[in-house]
Amino acid sequence: MQLNISTRHGHLSESTQSKLKAKAEKLNRFHERLSSIELIVDLSNPQLPVVNLKVSAEHKHDFTAHGESENLLSAVDDALHKIEQQLRKYKERVQQRHRNHDVRRQEVDPTGSSEPTEEPEKKNLESEET
Repeated sequence: MQLNISTRHGHLSESTQSKLKAKAEKLNRFHERLSSIELIVDLSNPQLPVVNLKVSAEHKHDFTAHGESENLLSAVDDALHKIEQQLRKYKERVQQRHRNHDVRRQEVDPTGSSEPTEEPEKKNLESEET
């Protein structure tokens, strides 16, 4: 897995970069096939740092998140939380598809109409009442 940390309009110390790297590497717990993580920190406004997080997984799946807070680490935590939610949702959807293959096979009406057809019993009851 490739991890890139870049900064716009400022500089991050080595200790801060190592903390951000350690936090970003924890994403492997949620999806084991991540190919790259790109963390972009924008320090144009020092009181409100902005963090953009881009994660690429195998088979061309890309996830992005944006975090903004008064503190740099809380902005990173916010963006990481959003990515974690996206990874969990994606993984659940893939696992559900593999566990229940009938979900992929949608029943199609042979007539081709999307309107629900009436049950034959209801038709008979209506004709008897009149």
